[in-house]
Amino acid sequence: MAEEINRGSSMESTESRWVIQDDDDDDSDLENFDADLRFGRHHSVVDSEEEEDNAEQRLIRTGPRIDSFDVEALEVPGAHRSDYEDISLGKKIVLAFQTLGVVFGDVGTSPLYTFSVMFRKAPINGNEDILGALSLVLYTLILIPLLKYVLVVLLANDDGEGGTFALYSLICRHAKVSLLPNQLPSDARISSFRLKVPSPELERSLKIKERLENSLTLKKTLLILVLAGTSMVIANGVVTPAMSVLSSVGGLKVGVDVIQKDEVVMISVACLIILFSVQKYGTSKVGLAVGPALFLWFCSLAGIGIYNLVKYDNSVLRAFNPIHIYYFFQRNSTKAWYSLGGCLLSATGSEAMFADLCYFSVRSVQLSFVFLVLPCLLLGYLGQAAYLMENHADAGQVFFSSVPSGAFWPIFLIANIAALIASRAMTTATFSCIKQSTALGCFPRLKIIHTSRKFMGQIYIPVINWFLLGLSLVLVCTISSIDEIGNAYGIAELGVMMMTTILVTLVMLLIWQIHIIIVLSFVVVFLGLELTFFSSVLWSVTDGSWIILVFSIIMFLIMYVWNYGSNLKYETEVKRKLSSDLMRELGCNLGTVRAPGIGLLYNELVKGIPAIFGHFLTTLPAIHSMIIFVSIKYVPVPMVPQSERFLFRRVCPKSYHIFRCIARYGYKDVRKENHQTFEQLLIESLEKFIRREAQERSLESDGDDDSDSEDEYPGSRVLIGPNGSVYSLGVPLLSDFKDTSNPVLEASTSELISSVFPEASVFDAEQSLESELSFIHKAKESGVVYLLGHGDIRARKNSWFIKKLVINYFYAFLRKNCRRGITTLSVPHSNLMQVSMTYMV
Repeated sequence: MAEEINRGSSMESTESRWVIQDDDDDDSDLENFDADLRFGRHHSVVDSEEEEDNAEQRLIRTGPRIDSFDVEALEVPGAHRSDYEDISLGKKIVLAFQTLGVVFGDVGTSPLYTFSVMFRKAPINGNEDILGALSLVLYTLILIPLLKYVLVVLLANDDGEGGTFALYSLICRHAKVSLLPNQLPSDARISSFRLKVPSPELERSLKIKERLENSLTLKKTLLILVLAGTSMVIANGVVTPAMSVLSSVGGLKVGVDVIQKDEVVMISVACLIILFSVQKYGTSKVGLAVGPALFLWFCSLAGIGIYNLVKYDNSVLRAFNPIHIYYFFQRNSTKAWYSLGGCLLSATGSEAMFADLCYFSVRSVQLSFVFLVLPCLLLGYLGQAAYLMENHADAGQVFFSSVPSGAFWPIFLIANIAALIASRAMTTATFSCIKQSTALGCFPRLKIIHTSRKFMGQIYIPVINWFLLGLSLVLVCTISSIDEIGNAYGIAELGVMMMTTILVTLVMLLIWQIHIIIVLSFVVVFLGLELTFFSSVLWSVTDGSWIILVFSIIMFLIMYVWNYGSNLKYETEVKRKLSSDLMRELGCNLGTVRAPGIGLLYNELVKGIPAIFGHFLTTLPAIHSMIIFVSIKYVPVPMVPQSERFLFRRVCPKSYHIFRCIARYGYKDVRKENHQTFEQLLIESLEKFIRREAQERSLESDGDDDSDSEDEYPGSRVLIGPNGSVYSLGVPLLSDFKDTSNPVLEASTSELISSVFPEASVFDAEQSLESELSFIHKAKESGVVYLLGHGDIRARKNSWFIKKLVINYFYAFLRKNCRRGITTLSVPHSNLMQVSMTYMV
């Protein structure tokens, strides 16, 4: 792909086109034209909005759009790549070992409570019921964790990243379905995009892409599905610790007859506090520490299962015949349907395998599950069923009752450690999903701590960690019944499973482009199965499990309100952006001087001049001699290579010394640089961009002997640069800073024409380059100031009540309490200057 990019760049540097150009030199026109050049399209570009304003248009000859796409940025110390392709075999084995403690803890501890919940809802009336329940569990494990997740869903990862937002990012990269209007054609030139362009013969994929891009309703529906799935993942992070710890500690009732329910709850509370307190030590450290414990746990499951099969009844192997599922429903009818909620608990943690994928490689997860986890789970369930064939009365605590008496306490200890580890599986998955949603503008910014220097996907979010702890404690203390918590568990798990099924189906249609029969089979089998399970758990929602639904709805509303407010704010700033003509008027009339130094104006706009800059000009008596509009933008890829991090553009003619810098990050990227490193990185990249720009212009002028005569409009006061920009010969913005001892340059338009234009044809390009680089160095030595423009939004007085409530209260509260983006750079207060604006929407 890099070769294709270089070929595209060489083409742009040698070819020029005639286009219609408005007086207002807008980035969107040139962005579109840049994209057209890459694909060989030849047509004029007209800005429809400015056409409505009757802006003057003219036909000009334009060369390539010069930007900094090929400029190599400096490597940021400590920012390591987080892929797993280059690690040694020994590290791959260690990585696979860690998956036991992080990914499979949840599904590995399901034998603690699956049969107990099933047989409370459908009591045992004969051995045929045991065979039917066992057959249900076996085929649930085979269909959902193995066939759906390990063999299909894990392959839909976004360059090693899993979860609902990774799927959404993957879809956004192949179709313009994001609601935030900040997409640039140059984003698709990032090498990590790696797009698979739909084949011409597969018209279905093209039609789906076109339908998604042209339908606002479908875009919103897709976003709602993603947000609903993510809210269920967060809900899983609450209910998983409560269920796992409470069921494992409940084994004390088998070993100690005098233990009471309240004592079990208090011990569970203590275990949960310990669990969330060690979360900050990171996945690698904790994974290595608890990996051996999980390995012992799975070996214990297999050992106990084999022991019970040999001692009691190995005829339970007949449960692999699915006919026993039919007999189970025939004998129990409605009760069997109720028990489906308990059966689903055997597959809980399946989503964690996908959501936690960022911590490990796909191959390590697949191998660990197929060759260790699944066989041990099957043996464990077979052993419990064999024990129940002769001990129907012990169905309430079947796991601990089936443990040989001499091994009870060691197994009890291992089971509790495994339950604590299982609780971490969905907690780490929650951290990953929240980071992804934050990067894609669907969750308020929070402090994120990276716990590994080698693997950047391993993170810890303190606020979410303690938030999950608090809610888990509330759940354990208020709903201490395993049945009710298990039902809540099923609701949260099924919600995210169904959303994943729908999103993977869209990936199959849009990206994989596989046969429609395979797609329909996937949807019918898995979505039908999950809807059947969901109908069972939803029927029992009137017990305490409704709490988890309420919590999921609250999390969904938080994400939706944040996304809605952020999009509304961005769209408003786009509408209020300043035109180049207005900039010239401000430069002539304000009388503001240019002070030495560099001003980095942070704003979310990726096109046009932000309105907040006009607020700076009208508020301050002086502005810096060099202005750089910095936009931190997240693109729908996991990582952006350092060499493609920055995209520079000139906003105005050279004399203005105003640039735009778009710093592009993937949702998996780490912003660990301090402000000095960031400044050095930015200035070095800017210098390389200016050198490349000068080189491109030199090649353009050498290739066209008549360029001087064609660049001038007869009778006009406009100079057309070789990159296609329309340079006004009016007074430069606020006048250039030259020297404090010299007066500010004030020249009329006619004087500039007579003095500047005759020299343009003989101006030494090399001298001009060195002069501009020297200007940058002097400005850098004078200091860098961060100009922060805080744009707030308020609903108009005549807006609907719901809109006022959402914008003026809910969104305002979230924005006030979220983490500011500038805090990542740790900029001293002496280098900050802030101006706020309020937009009425």
